[in-house]
Amino acid sequence: MRTFDLTPLLRTSVGFDRTFDLLETLSNADAGGYPPYNIERFDEDQYRVTLAVAGFSAEDLDIEVHGNSLKIAGKRGADDDAGQFLHQGIAGRSFERRFQIADHVKIVSADLKNGLLSISLKQEVPEQLRPRKISINEDGTNLKVVKDINAA
Repeated sequence: MRTFDLTPLLRTSVGFDRTFDLLETLSNADAGGYPPYNIERFDEDQYRVTLAVAGFSAEDLDIEVHGNSLKIAGKRGADDDAGQFLHQGIAGRSFERRFQIADHVKIVSADLKNGLLSISLKQEVPEQLRPRKISINEDGTNLKVVKDINAA
């Protein structure tokens, strides 16, 4: 297992606390695990997370967003009519899977079909944060304004 010492970076940076917390979380996260999942990107701003949750019903699943964390949990109820297993290869254990989502990413919908839980996400960047073009004035009027501000 690798460990990273972020102390030198923390001493020389301001305002990157969330980034360093995310790096620490990712370094401690389980890369594999249960249930298996896919993350797909459709456009610049549309994503889908799909988890294989065979045997779980919608009532057994819980999807929660808290800040920039998406948590999906599944809890199975006890099967009263379950017989004695000679071989049990289908996992039906409870699980909790977490994903870090970027700022301005919203959950659009969640669908359960054929044992696959699909969660659609969309990134909605506010207008004031989108890139914008700044026009360049060639007649020198902006230069006069800059001189007035510096003179004060």
